[in-house]
Amino acid sequence: MILVIIRIRVLEEKRKELSQTIASLIGSIRTEKGCRRCDFFQSMEDENELCILEEWNTEGNLKGHLKSERFRVLRGAMNLLQERYEMRFHTVAAGKKRTGARSKPAV
Repeated sequence: MILVIIRIRVLEEKRKELSQTIASLIGSIRTEKGCRRCDFFQSMEDENELCILEEWNTEGNLKGHLKSERFRVLRGAMNLLQERYEMRFHTVAAGKKRTGARSKPAV
């Protein structure tokens, strides 16, 4: 799985416009092939700091998304930013799912 974290600092007077644009894209991004999650957050400490969190099942699907019209629209909306956005990619190894009761630690 690939985790994408996009941190955004927006001009106060442009926050509503950018937030509306991102919110309108989130639903359609979620339907893209390989998208496991796409969420949009606003910082509780600074309302001008926004974050998009995406999870993709393969690098190929992520690359497809990064070439998509939806991502192009998102990048275009970044013209409203106060500072350059930060986008980080993290590859997360899939762990074995645990089922049943948790074992008690040895004493």
